[in-house]
Amino acid sequence: MTKPIEVRNPRTGKFDYVIIPQSPKLLSQQCHRLRRGQIQWQELGIDGRIEALQQWKQALLSERDQLTEALINDTGRLSTSLLEIDSFFSTLDRWCHLAPQLLQDTAKNTSVPFIALQQTAVPYPLVGVISPWNFPLLLSTIDAIPALLAGCAVIVKPSELTPRFVAPLMTALNTIPHLREVLSFVEGAGQTGANLIECVDLICFTGSVETGRQVAVTAANNFIPAFLELGGKDPAIVLESADIDLATSAILWGSVVNTGQSCLSIERIYVAESIFADFYHQLVAKAHKLQLAYPALENGEIGPIISEKQAAIIRDHLQDAIAKGAVIHCGGKVEELSGGWWCRPTVITEVDHSMKVMTEETFGPIMPVMPFSTVEEAVDLANDSIYGLSAAVFAESAELALEVASQLDAGAISINDAGLTAIMHEGEKNAFKFSGLGGSRMGADGIKRFLRKKAYLIKTNASKDPWWFNEGESSKDI
Repeated sequence: MTKPIEVRNPRTGKFDYVIIPQSPKLLSQQCHRLRRGQIQWQELGIDGRIEALQQWKQALLSERDQLTEALINDTGRLSTSLLEIDSFFSTLDRWCHLAPQLLQDTAKNTSVPFIALQQTAVPYPLVGVISPWNFPLLLSTIDAIPALLAGCAVIVKPSELTPRFVAPLMTALNTIPHLREVLSFVEGAGQTGANLIECVDLICFTGSVETGRQVAVTAANNFIPAFLELGGKDPAIVLESADIDLATSAILWGSVVNTGQSCLSIERIYVAESIFADFYHQLVAKAHKLQLAYPALENGEIGPIISEKQAAIIRDHLQDAIAKGAVIHCGGKVEELSGGWWCRPTVITEVDHSMKVMTEETFGPIMPVMPFSTVEEAVDLANDSIYGLSAAVFAESAELALEVASQLDAGAISINDAGLTAIMHEGEKNAFKFSGLGGSRMGADGIKRFLRKKAYLIKTNASKDPWWFNEGESSKDI
């Protein structure tokens, strides 16, 4: 019998929820059911698929209170949960609007006058999604929605740390006949995810580099595509000409939104020497104004640390920095309050790349600030990382910032702002270095990843092709 998994509440520290992982046999049967449903789902056409997804949205609007409560229990935060739900609905509407045009077949002439080309694409039958705990709803559906619109069936394994949100999703889903046959969620931990990869035709994974490597190896052995969105250690560069007030406000949000629990968080900040003191003093003053959402959800902006394991990592990074000479200006510790783990926004100076807080993913509300003397030095420091997910550059003009941004090894760079890919999903981007693998989940490519291109090469006349054998001559070697 599969062993139940107890789930911890991040606000109270109590294990107040239980999930039971599916056995490999039941998981395989579920995947077979989804594959059967996919045939009819594809035949439904794009208009029918859009209608089914919009019906799901309407059903979820009726379950919004239950969904909000579940997300709060999963993550311990209120305002970001409300933003996450709104982002989910926005993502669903955006893809429903874009999909009809992006999925159109095309026909055209070719370089050979009597051969026409008809281009189409067919969906992968079953897509697997393994999603993380920091944005449970958004990151479990950010790949699932375009895959469904492309005509795939989808099975999602959310994190075992934040599974409560699945119940209201399924309640709404079960009222939509077509959709419930091609979309399902499976609960479990790492072994369930490993079993899932063995059952699908394409896998999307969001999580750590370590686990991403294992996913990639298994996918390669099974000869299926893997799209990996992994860790980040996003830098911000603040040039001498930057608007300090704007930069500190943007970087503060980009660093501590969702308590810093985002792969798109700004995790290291490089500031021109001439404005360094003014910058970090302003950053500290603004960080002091943010409060913990404790004891009530509405009390402040900073929620608890969702993962107990992550709380230990944040504490380790802070202790390592302090031991090596870093100076803490605010925050600076992980504290336990009523069973939950909390960390106030933390600004650190006197840091360098010998410290974990400057080189390893912290995933907390930590803002290490380091001066640079030349732009070349700033670029070198920003690129001195195994990660290359995103970044930010601040300068007096967008042109000057773009000049610096062009030298950074990162897939998405916010100019005079921070974390914009969390808000705007139109820009196609790839993850650089160890931050990921595969096509962009943003922009048009986000849906095209789930299609296999197919070409029909059509002969348009009855004449013999000039490259055929000349059958009128005697046989001879060619």
